[in-house]
Parts: sequence; structure tokens; C-alpha cells
Amino acid sequence: QVQLMESGGGLVQPGGSLKLSCVASGRVVSTYDMAWYRQAARKERELVATIAYGGSTNYLDSVKGRFTISRDNAKNSVYLQMNRLEPDDTAVYYCKANILARDPWARNDYWGQGTQVTVSS
Repeated sequence: QVQLMESGGGLVQPGGSLKLSCVASGRVVSTYDMAWYRQAARKERELVATIAYGGSTNYLDSVKGRFTISRDNAKNSVYLQMNRLEPDDTAVYYCKANILARDPWARNDYWGQGTQVTVSS
């Protein structure tokens, strides 16, 4: 079994910052592409940022210059530093990782359960 666990969400005022963390645990052999998604109320889930194993990144246009995705391959972890937060950033944030697991050996996408980020004064 493989589990992804997010942390770091919460309530923050507009203009504030939060850092989300996501760690993969269990029968993890290696992690490949990792990403953060978000889903606001009554909206579809959208891709926020991605990071490849080698570190190349991509961002949703609306978060460029404000959010930074990073990873620690030794810890099977991915992070999302969110600065200058806006009310429109309010959503449940999910991490996704492409993981090679053992017993049985297989490579699949895994999702975390999500962490709520609320930006409000």
C-alpha cells in the first residue's frame, strides 16, 4: 500500500502565505512526476503546479510568481509554497504523485485526501 498525506492548510488573510507539504509512505520505491491540484466549491479540480523528478516545473497562469513547487526525493515529499494569497485561491488542495511501489511491483498515480486552504479577512 502507498499513502499520500498532505498538511499545512488553514485560514490565512489575503496577502498572506502558507506552505503545503505532502509525503508518500508505505511501499514506495521511487516517485516520479508530482503535482498539486485544487478544487474550489462548485468548480472542477484544476492543476496548480507540477514538478518532474529532475526538478522541472510548470504552473497554472494565475499562480505564477506567487506559488513555488519543490520536492525532496529522499523524503518522497512535495511542497507548495504559496505567497500573496488571494480569496480566489480558496480551495481544497490535493497532491498527486506517480509512484513505483513494491509488493506488488507497479507504477500508478496516487492522490492524497486533500487539505483545505481558506483565504479570507
